[in-house]
Amino acid sequence: MATTRKASTTWTGGLADGRGEVTLQSSGIGTYDVSWAARSEEPNGKTSPEEMIAAAHSACFSMALSNALGKAGTPPQQLQTSAEVDFQPGQGITQIRLSVRGQVDGIDADAFVSAAEDAKQNCPVSKALTGVEITLDAALT
Repeated sequence: MATTRKASTTWTGGLADGRGEVTLQSSGIGTYDVSWAARSEEPNGKTSPEEMIAAAHSACFSMALSNALGKAGTPPQQLQTSAEVDFQPGQGITQIRLSVRGQVDGIDADAFVSAAEDAKQNCPVSKALTGVEITLDAALT
């Protein structure tokens, strides 16, 4: 059965001088300020669509990798994943860099990297972002 998640944004003003509020409606966990400056310059306590994509991608990738490792009989003790999303005004999102460090018993480095590459290709957020170059740095700790 499909699930649907919902968020909304209220924007006031023009692009450069305006501001917005993104509300995570499904979870109800908060409303976050967004602005063009936070997107194209410094965050200064505000978020951006790219930061939210980075959060979604790091979580989705971690879930996909954990699932694959578990199915292979080597569930992780811990995965530390980060995602960096590059935004270039006038071009859009130009690159995403995933990095994962894992504590996984019973697996060698090559098998971990292979599982991580598979998770990068097959997590739903990666699939949704197929128009963007996604790189991966994966290693056991």
